Amino acid sequence: MQDTRKESAADLIKVGFEKHQQDDLESAENLYREALKLDINNAEAYNLMGVLKLQTNSPDVALDYIRKAISIKPEEYFYETLFQAYIRQGDYKGIIANENIVKTNFSNSFPLLFDLAAAFKNEKRHKEALKYYEKALHINPESYDGWSNVANIYSIEGRTSDAVSAMNVCHALRPKDDDTSYFLGIDYMRTKNYAKGLPLFEKRFSKKIAFSSHNKTMPEVVREDNEWKGENIKNKNILIYYEAGFGDVLMFARYLPLVAQKCKKLIFMCPKELTPLFKENKHLGIDEIIDTFIPNKPLDIDVHASLLSLPYLLKLKGDNIFTTPEGYIVPNMEMVEDYRKKLFNTDKIKVGIKWRGNTTFDKDRVIPVEYFEQLMKVPNTQFYSFQTFEGSEDTSKLNGIIDVGSFLMNFSQTAAALRNLDLVICNDTSLVHLSGAMRVPCWVMLPYEVNWRWHTDLSKCDWYESVKLFRQKSIGDWLSVFDQVLEEMKG
Repeated sequence: MQDTRKESAADLIKVGFEKHQQDDLESAENLYREALKLDINNAEAYNLMGVLKLQTNSPDVALDYIRKAISIKPEEYFYETLFQAYIRQGDYKGIIANENIVKTNFSNSFPLLFDLAAAFKNEKRHKEALKYYEKALHINPESYDGWSNVANIYSIEGRTSDAVSAMNVCHALRPKDDDTSYFLGIDYMRTKNYAKGLPLFEKRFSKKIAFSSHNKTMPEVVREDNEWKGENIKNKNILIYYEAGFGDVLMFARYLPLVAQKCKKLIFMCPKELTPLFKENKHLGIDEIIDTFIPNKPLDIDVHASLLSLPYLLKLKGDNIFTTPEGYIVPNMEMVEDYRKKLFNTDKIKVGIKWRGNTTFDKDRVIPVEYFEQLMKVPNTQFYSFQTFEGSEDTSKLNGIIDVGSFLMNFSQTAAALRNLDLVICNDTSLVHLSGAMRVPCWVMLPYEVNWRWHTDLSKCDWYESVKLFRQKSIGDWLSVFDQVLEEMKG
């Protein structure tokens, strides 16, 4: 009788699985439940119920079913479902708790090794993550995701040549994939190999978004057939438009004078927050500046290009990538004096700080404001907050600081206030690039995962002579950074 019930349960599971594949989840669930009534120890039915509950966004319920399946019959693919449930919950520690089971019973399972590696990576335990990615890749050496994750870890850990090698494998696996080309380009640029990096950098998504946006609003101006490819434009008008963040605009603005020497007229479209500053810096060779608002009058443009494409289009080689005019951003000196009288009229060492930028993309750059308290105890110093908007509410946590950020509505004002400082200490944000472009001494506090532009050798900053780099010694370790900065201040 028992065998008959099990056979009937197996038949119900078979039909249920067919319904499941047809996306008739309600019928599938009813059939699985009927099967479990007939055979309460049917591990397959429990596992399939777990899969179904994952599909209906009920990971907690799914886990109960999957664990029941494993307790009856610890099959490899049941653990695969278990790990997917943990991933859905963001519970990477739950996967890591099964490390010994994977090592002992499923050491040749690519899916389980891969998920275990991913769990360690998400917990920022890179040594263990690499170990399991390497085991997984030994089983499936053509796993794009495996090589991509290995490349990312190598990059974070400063093993930049290894990162390039791993991304080259990815590129060989997906030679026509733009994202792969872009990330390989980033890894090349991190090693200062711009000859190979810049052409691949042209595949970046932000360039596509910028082009699409301007093409939509100005289809008569920004078109595919009039994109500048680096050819002679001596008698042509060119539109250079921005992409990415404020820091990128300030950093790549160094190339505008080089373009101005090559064209008849240079029109620059920049974010409205930066427009007043660039209008004050006529020496950059810009003939006309427009912001994000589209002017009513038509633009007389022959060609166009993205700001971030300029070093590639200008065919810059070697250290010429970093060549810039001395202090290529200059503030409004009348405004500088006004700020001096209002906020900076002291003989003390004037130190500006900022701890937070745009947190949409990278929260690792955010510094808890309390860390600055120890720096403020250094004798003969006056600290100024340059924090604006998001994060400015934390200014009140620092005693004795002068709030400059509340006075700043655009980068022209920021530049004028900045000129009054002896030193800037801040996180990796646009204030670094403004300080560097103005040759104001700036100490930038970097997270453990360093952005590509700071390269591998952090003993110097290639982009700005006035900027000094300080990096976390381990992930999340801001204390070590502040210890270095404090020692530097006292020295």
